[in-house]
Amino acid sequence: MGNLAKIESAARRITIQGVRGAFHEIAARKYFGDHIEVVPALSFDELFDKTADPQQTDAAVVAIENSIAGSILGNYRLLINSDLTIIGEVYLRIRQNLLALPGVALDDLREVHSHPMALAQCSKFFKSRPHIRLVESSDTAESAAHIVRHRAIHIGAIASTLAAEIYGLNVLRPAIETVPQNYTRFLVVRRRNDAMMVSDANKVSLSFTLAHEPGSLAALLRQLASLGADLTKIQSVPLMGRPWEYQFIVDFKTAPSKARDIIEELKSLTTALHVLGIYRDAGPMTE
Repeated sequence: MGNLAKIESAARRITIQGVRGAFHEIAARKYFGDHIEVVPALSFDELFDKTADPQQTDAAVVAIENSIAGSILGNYRLLINSDLTIIGEVYLRIRQNLLALPGVALDDLREVHSHPMALAQCSKFFKSRPHIRLVESSDTAESAAHIVRHRAIHIGAIASTLAAEIYGLNVLRPAIETVPQNYTRFLVVRRRNDAMMVSDANKVSLSFTLAHEPGSLAALLRQLASLGADLTKIQSVPLMGRPWEYQFIVDFKTAPSKARDIIEELKSLTTALHVLGIYRDAGPMTE
């Protein structure tokens, strides 16, 4: 059951971006286990809206960064402006697979549909197959579902093996991504009022703004180092309506007993500080 027994035993309805078989669903199962009800959302805005509503869902997994493409800044903005908090994280190895209807061969394909990110990650595979037209779609798993709905024998999809299993498709070519070491980090989020404290939480995510003066960021980073925090990420996000000013996001690891004391120490160095989550880190990336 992963972290479910420790953290969120009541969470069963999990919002994902995309439809059944999306990589978000694989991440949700990795964290919560297989006995969940998946609540699809066709956009990240919809994901956050559904997760804010206790009548629709209990928690959500949301992609926040990729080891190749970097951070998803729009999702940081949605998180900062929401009443959700991070309760955990998942690292998922992304394997892009070429799927088609049973009996369809690679030479039969004239088009391959998928999310733009997935198509970009498989560009080398298709470079030597110029007869196949690449078509962007909203979601990897939805592309797989589209093939089945339309019985499209000349169309393939790039998606997960879970999507192949759910929709009854064959894997024509497994793992066609150009860079094999392709990981996505997903945040597990829940409404603040429903989240439970985690006694062994050793990771903190914060957003903050600083005085617009020399050395303000350096002072905060020095303070983090002096308090023994292990900085694992720093990200700047442009402040809407304030050109060339930024909000900063940091992740750091620390001893569970020190997390809240470090947060209090940092408040005096910021003009505004928002705790995005105090949670247990996912540990080393695995297959």
